[in-house]
Amino acid sequence: MPLKAASVSNQVVRKRKRKAQDEHAEHASELQTPAPEGVGSDDLNGTANKSTTTTTVPTKTHDGGKKSRRTTNAKKPALVRRASSTLVETSIPWPEHFTKLRQVHRALNLVYTFCCTRKQLATTLHNLKTAVEGHIKRELLIEDVAQITALIPRAINFAYVDEAMLQINLMGQEDNMKGRRAQDILIMQPEPDKGEHREVLLFEFIDGDLKRQVQHAKTGEPTKATQRLRHEELKMPVFSQKQMMNLIEKRNVKFTSAVNAFLNQCAEESRDAVEKIKEMSLAFIPQPTESRDSTPGPQSSRLPASIPTERKSIPDIVDEIKTLDWYSGQIVPDGHRVFDPQPPIYGDLNFAMSQNLVNALYNRSNITQLYAHQAEAINNLYVGNNVIVSTSTSSGKSLIYQIPVLHQLEQEPETRAMYIFPTKALAQDQRKSMKELLRFMDGMQDIIVETFDGDTAMSDRDYIRDEGRIIFTNPDMLHLTVLPQEEAWRTFLQNLRFVVVDELHVYNGLFGAHVAMIMRRLRRICAALGNRHIKFISCSATVANPEAHMKTIFGVEKVKLTDFDGSPSGRKEFLCWNTPFKDPGDPTSGRGDCNAETAKLFCQLILRGVRVIAFCRVRKQCEALQVAIKTELTNLDRTEVVGRVMSYRGGYTSQDRRQIEREMFDGKLLGVVATTALELGVDIGSLDCVLTVGFPYTIANLRQQSGRAGRRNKDSLSVLVGDCFPTDQYYMQNPDEIFTKPNCELQVDLENMLVLEGHVQCAAYEMPITIEADTAYFGPLLPKIAKERMRRDANDFYHCNERFLPQPSRSVAIRDTEDTHFAIIDVTQGKNTVLEELEASRAFFTIYDGGIFLHQGNTYLVKEFSQERMIAKVEYVKVDWTTQQRDYTDIDPVETEAIRRIPGSRSKAFFGPIKIQQVVYGFFKIDKKRRILDAVQVDNPPIILFSKGMWLDVPKSAMDVLKSRRLNIAAGIHAAEHSVLSLMPNYVISMPGDVRTECKFAMKEFAKKETQRKRPARLTFYDAKGGASGSGISTKAFEHVDSLLAQACQRLQTCHCLEGCLECCNDDRCKHANQVMSKAGAMVIVMCLLGREKEIDLDALPWGEEDTVQAGIETVVEAETIRMARGKVVDGVLIKEEEDDEDHFARSIHMFGGERTFIGVHKQQPVLGKAGKSYGSWV
Repeated sequence: MPLKAASVSNQVVRKRKRKAQDEHAEHASELQTPAPEGVGSDDLNGTANKSTTTTTVPTKTHDGGKKSRRTTNAKKPALVRRASSTLVETSIPWPEHFTKLRQVHRALNLVYTFCCTRKQLATTLHNLKTAVEGHIKRELLIEDVAQITALIPRAINFAYVDEAMLQINLMGQEDNMKGRRAQDILIMQPEPDKGEHREVLLFEFIDGDLKRQVQHAKTGEPTKATQRLRHEELKMPVFSQKQMMNLIEKRNVKFTSAVNAFLNQCAEESRDAVEKIKEMSLAFIPQPTESRDSTPGPQSSRLPASIPTERKSIPDIVDEIKTLDWYSGQIVPDGHRVFDPQPPIYGDLNFAMSQNLVNALYNRSNITQLYAHQAEAINNLYVGNNVIVSTSTSSGKSLIYQIPVLHQLEQEPETRAMYIFPTKALAQDQRKSMKELLRFMDGMQDIIVETFDGDTAMSDRDYIRDEGRIIFTNPDMLHLTVLPQEEAWRTFLQNLRFVVVDELHVYNGLFGAHVAMIMRRLRRICAALGNRHIKFISCSATVANPEAHMKTIFGVEKVKLTDFDGSPSGRKEFLCWNTPFKDPGDPTSGRGDCNAETAKLFCQLILRGVRVIAFCRVRKQCEALQVAIKTELTNLDRTEVVGRVMSYRGGYTSQDRRQIEREMFDGKLLGVVATTALELGVDIGSLDCVLTVGFPYTIANLRQQSGRAGRRNKDSLSVLVGDCFPTDQYYMQNPDEIFTKPNCELQVDLENMLVLEGHVQCAAYEMPITIEADTAYFGPLLPKIAKERMRRDANDFYHCNERFLPQPSRSVAIRDTEDTHFAIIDVTQGKNTVLEELEASRAFFTIYDGGIFLHQGNTYLVKEFSQERMIAKVEYVKVDWTTQQRDYTDIDPVETEAIRRIPGSRSKAFFGPIKIQQVVYGFFKIDKKRRILDAVQVDNPPIILFSKGMWLDVPKSAMDVLKSRRLNIAAGIHAAEHSVLSLMPNYVISMPGDVRTECKFAMKEFAKKETQRKRPARLTFYDAKGGASGSGISTKAFEHVDSLLAQACQRLQTCHCLEGCLECCNDDRCKHANQVMSKAGAMVIVMCLLGREKEIDLDALPWGEEDTVQAGIETVVEAETIRMARGKVVDGVLIKEEEDDEDHFARSIHMFGGERTFIGVHKQQPVLGKAGKSYGSWV
């Protein structure tokens, strides 16, 4: 969300001290504004929303269900709306009472707008009163303000607030020239032991904000801000008088229109307008907390007095929410879909289960029949097939791997089974379920069923390994502990009959390649031990190629797919809910706060008995939403519910997470705010509603999250809340695509050289490699790896290379996870308790001296941040603001290891190690409306990481063309990078985010003065995972760089958009929200890289904005050639040609020079590059 500011005057900075607050108010009273005449823009009875369409869709399309049907709701009368832009006029003369109200409104508007530019002045009624009374020449009454609020309730916030929330130590404008140190921050708050508490009456216009402006470099006058505020110098924004007057005028016109509409309505009802407004205003007279009686306010009056044990139906609840005052048509046209309920379809087993097992199923879950998909999968397994089940969430998939294992254990007590889950939480969840089932099976209650993961105590591991019949683990433990210690696990592996891999869709891309190799290593060891009877069972979310994906992951052929879903499902509703504009009828007011909008919907649902989970994209948003929910519950006078909503995300201690899961399962919690940590199938009980806050990057993620609702066959609701970003708004405008886009295919690259070699070395450590026998497991590239990279003995066995010893598996990181964590310690009142642990890569962007750290929606001030001790000490504070870091990232090549000539062009592509340098140099203090309160400077050391990647230097000819048309070079580079990046999956098996680029932001493009950070004109792509050795994906992309450029050029030329879109050069994962894009610039750069300069139609190119960049200011400079690795120079360049007889591995060896030390991410010591050069101590 773009930041807005609420501070500092529009005047040129002068070195003088500020006057007292009352002098500011007196100065405001001297300002005059022209009074608008009779026209208005605020429609009391305007159309509340466009007609929405409800579409009913069957859950299944192949079982005889009804076909999709689309029905339109009967037209309902338009809802009353008090804040639209529709022009309203009246022929009714204004009573004198309303003329006086207009006078009060204009005075409030004028004084408030001026005070907003003085950031140290809170707009309390006390601070505004003197200046307003100077205008109206009479006393300012609370009743008058309440009547104005009743006329335009969406535009005004008039309420008592805790004075402590306003006591923020803010600096004067003169202190902002070079920013302030973090150590100077002082949090003023009441002392806890004295119990100080005082409320003040706050008045705010909430229908729009002053747009941020900056001082012109030469004139000092306010001018348009052309860069994001977080990247400006450490000084506060300013505002022009013209902008202030326009906003004042707009509000005055809106009020006039509201009065006109109100008078028209009273005339239709034959009511006295003055009496009616006085009656309406009673509900808007604010009351302090101490004197507030039990009468509910207008927002909470329709809520149940207590949370009902039996909620109403979802359609009734949605209809109720639509009648609330704050609903203004947020459900987008055609964005309301209904999925029909489906009855169960049963099937029969082809073999008889024991009565003991039948009784257990009935006693635990009241199961008397199996659904069709359960029976089909178990039957396929029984006759010797491997099984993949791809059905909807909560369709009873766990029984498919519980029944066969228990059936086998009854007949062969020595049977072993291994259940593999991607997360520890899932493993814990399934262990609990299996123990529940065994509790009802006579004679089997004592069977050892335990989890075996990183949290398992060392003292328990040997016992679980030797005595356990079913273990619940994850791929990491299999890779790091079980397979390297195969001698100790020999009994278990010899008797292993079932391997269950749940959530198979998670094993995709690079992670999928690692898990596929681990499964081959497992099969290889078991075969050597004489065990060739393992059955593999997998469950997956609905994807396009489940059968092929299972064959790829396990390397097995006898696979049977079950994708018919026989489970019953309740009625499901899906809503596309768009965050409204601040003034719902005025797009120029900008979109409101997505978190605040979600919090309103969340609270209305849980207070009506709906159990809700809200999914956020990132951890910080998760905490921010928790804060917003607490605020909303407080506003609704339902503070007793605050403790029944918790956040759940990565970073929390395992004990905290288990407790949250238990409380949600037991029904103690009404709602959870989570990241994707809860996206997988952890059973947290019955959920009625899923709120997805912002588009979650892919359609598959959205469908997976939506499936969490309705797990107990009741009717359910799923809501996608649209944020202000382009991707969100695209799906809000095209909701059909959410339901019609096909599921994506899962892809795994089994020929990724870095992954393959790493696991072959691990396999050789477990058991020596023989080329003839092991090619079946590791593919046709094994001979090349064995002969060139391994030790061979006299018997033609190949052993692990000495460089990987003593523990090869420790050198191969299968996930992009970190071992290095910072402890966040709460030192409030001497507590010294660990709040959570934070990965090192996140720590520098989240914790810094003077920053605000969020945990469970509570605000903590960072008192001490020690990089050496890896701790941060925080103290609980009560403030109404948070902090946002200001940082930049430089991505630069280190040396050139390989070069490819681009056919038909003089340009070349380069490959080699990449240095990523991240610097956090300050932060902003931001209030809950995303307005800037303060700018603070910090001294953090740079974070330096290394990877592998490729780059292309922008030709001088392209830069000349861009300069001639005043097109922004950095914007063109950014767009070109995204256009190439988006096409990589067409040539290299990868997932979004596996390869990254340097996203451009405003400081480099729109600088108003000379910047020291001049960036080279270069397109750079690097592996996001795998540490200094990379992941191998950019290596393969380098092989196809000419095809990538050609296809990117074609896509840019054929896309019909004007400025760039998600289909050509925008990316929904862009770090800076695609704010800096030039489609025309990208086309010029790509065509010049391809040697097609002569095809560029210069006259057809648009002109760039002349006032964006001052003449002579350059932020992008011509790129310099990167030196060759170890001084290898062949006529100045190394031209890399592909030989016909070489395979991918040989080409990779040629590029890496055969001297890579570690594969993947190595955390324990510096990662070494070529010739023993250290690339950094922390990667």
